[in-house]
Amino acid sequence: MKCMVFMKANADSEAGVLPGEQVLSAMGDFNEQLNQAGILLSGEGLKPSSEGVRLAFSGDGRVLTSDGPFAETKEIVAGYWLWEVPNMDAAVEWASRIPNPEGDSFEVEIRPLYTAEDFGETFTQELRDQEERLRQKLTDRH
Repeated sequence: MKCMVFMKANADSEAGVLPGEQVLSAMGDFNEQLNQAGILLSGEGLKPSSEGVRLAFSGDGRVLTSDGPFAETKEIVAGYWLWEVPNMDAAVEWASRIPNPEGDSFEVEIRPLYTAEDFGETFTQELRDQEERLRQKLTDRH
């Protein structure tokens, strides 16, 4: 099962306060453990929402609705990991190991990714082939 693990923002991350060496070291060690276990597919930290924008979609219309920062810090993502784990229990177990060397308050959210099987007959062979070609191009690029 692939899942996205979202690290939620806090006041410091939204203020652009960068983590110290202790946090970077602990996270680096944790990421190395994920990598050695074959779980880590990708992961990155995100800049504060003050550097982001939001677009609204309606039919064919696309409108820039706001520049950051965005309200409700607790709903903003500060970083993510993409993991491949056997099941949600394993994801929760790994997430419980996320280091917190400075004792800060933060929250993570774990969400499984859809698979081709989730879409049933709607995901036709033509669409599956298209998806496979795209994935192959992405793999070739990296």
